[in-house]
Amino acid sequence: MTKIDILSVITKSEKETMAVAEKLAKTVGKGVVFTLLGDLGAGKTHFVKGFVKGLGSNELVTSPTFTLLNVYEKGRVPVYHFDMYRLENAAEGEELGFNEYFDLKSLDGIVFVEWPEKVEGMINCPHIEVKIEKIDDRRKITISSEIGGEK
Repeated sequence: MTKIDILSVITKSEKETMAVAEKLAKTVGKGVVFTLLGDLGAGKTHFVKGFVKGLGSNELVTSPTFTLLNVYEKGRVPVYHFDMYRLENAAEGEELGFNEYFDLKSLDGIVFVEWPEKVEGMINCPHIEVKIEKIDDRRKITISSEIGGEK
């Protein structure tokens, strides 16, 4: 399997980060899973805020750190926003029934997973990776996907 970068962009503010996600949202339909990689404070939740706005929703988007899952249903399609930071492993996520959100045949919306490395092995479907790196007061956003074979 080969990972290819689809887009790489530098943003200089939260507003610019949100604008990138807002534009991306206009190109995506239901049945898509995104993983969000980045340190604390990198801008993962701001990315989701922009995406939800791009789907036509004005819902308040917050980090699901303590609730584990926030659902936003007022846009073109539902958004399921996970934060796996507090989980120990994939088995915990599966016990909570989260693995049903990674069945692309039945997924009725779009999934975002912050801290996917905490549940390694649970996301067994094709997905798009969004990596956000802090570079001083800027952010480098790299969007990539894997091609060429089964995961």
